[in-house]
Amino acid sequence: MQLTWTPEERRFREEVRAFVTANLPADIRDKVMRHQRLHRDDYVRWHRVLDAHGWGAPTWPKEHGGTGWTPIQRLLFEIECFSAGAPRLLPFGLSMIGPVIMKYGTKQQQQELLPRMVRVDDWWCQGYSEPGSGSDLASLKTRAERVADPAGDYYLVTGQKTWTTLAQYADHMFCLARTDPDVKPQAGISMLLIDMRQPGVTVRPIKTLDGGHDVNEVWLDNVKVPVADIVGEEGKGWTYAKYLLGHERTGIAGLGHCHRELRILKDLAARTRSSSGRPILEDGRMRDRISRIEVDIMALEMLLYRVAAARGDAPPGPEASVLKIRGSEIQQDLAMLQMEIAGPDAWPYDPAWMEADAPFHGPGEAMTAAAGAGYADMRKTSIYGGTTEVQKGIIARMILGV
Repeated sequence: MQLTWTPEERRFREEVRAFVTANLPADIRDKVMRHQRLHRDDYVRWHRVLDAHGWGAPTWPKEHGGTGWTPIQRLLFEIECFSAGAPRLLPFGLSMIGPVIMKYGTKQQQQELLPRMVRVDDWWCQGYSEPGSGSDLASLKTRAERVADPAGDYYLVTGQKTWTTLAQYADHMFCLARTDPDVKPQAGISMLLIDMRQPGVTVRPIKTLDGGHDVNEVWLDNVKVPVADIVGEEGKGWTYAKYLLGHERTGIAGLGHCHRELRILKDLAARTRSSSGRPILEDGRMRDRISRIEVDIMALEMLLYRVAAARGDAPPGPEASVLKIRGSEIQQDLAMLQMEIAGPDAWPYDPAWMEADAPFHGPGEAMTAAAGAGYADMRKTSIYGGTTEVQKGIIARMILGV
């Protein structure tokens, strides 16, 4: 089935495609297409290219410095950027804490923080999960005690956060902390905005299966947070956290990522030879497996468009859990099949290649190198942002009513 577009949507898609082709830095594109690691400067450069063109916040309304695009335009933008080899836009500011501050933050927070997110003048990270408080987030132990001070009241925050993505680059963290231990767990949580550069904040790396360092543990030892840096009302952090997670889970569907990885998968199957000397893509069983994934991606895309058209600019609802599950499963299927095709040529733990320090010998090598590491890394998609089991519980309660 072929999706159809209005003339305006086709023109918009062509405009985005032309812009990305002309302006995406080649070194960043090559890293993405070779599955090599990106660093802080890579993300920031691409954000600022988009910002200079007025596209720095594609999901935001115009009154907050965004594009004011329709949900369909946002999806088309994502697909074209990913297909061309652009890195993902950092979700922590644009898709997570940004929308929360727009809805629940003070005018001062909106004026000071939102413009800096678009250019990544501030790099944000998410302080949610803790050891023992991942899926059961309401059991978190990090404490924030309010302290009266003539110079201005503040919270004294102590605790530990874990699986904190890219915290090694972060200037700020949006953090859930318990401000009232004497009420039911959800009612005693607040959301605080923490400056990561102050004393008492320690970031320690967690090495993952692909040999990388995208996640961290963050220790908070008597960290001072001015009362002005609370989001909304004290004790309402659980409400804000759920609002944020709806935006996060919709993004985790990874439609643009799926389109790009399908393209890489097909190229890899066409270049890789079987024992008979013929391209693996000519094997009927392999074509069938690739076709099944392509149909899954098409179904995910149609579901995303249906949700976008139905909800418009309303915040995501429980359908975000459906999108999160299917997107995670498809991303894992793509990575698994890429590794199977690469076979012994997959270099799962070559640090020099992953860091773009090794010599490059052509597109065939680009597609096989790091395939094993990519497979290992994609195992996390069904865990972060709420495990698949948690998402199924949400679907059962809020959609099926059981």
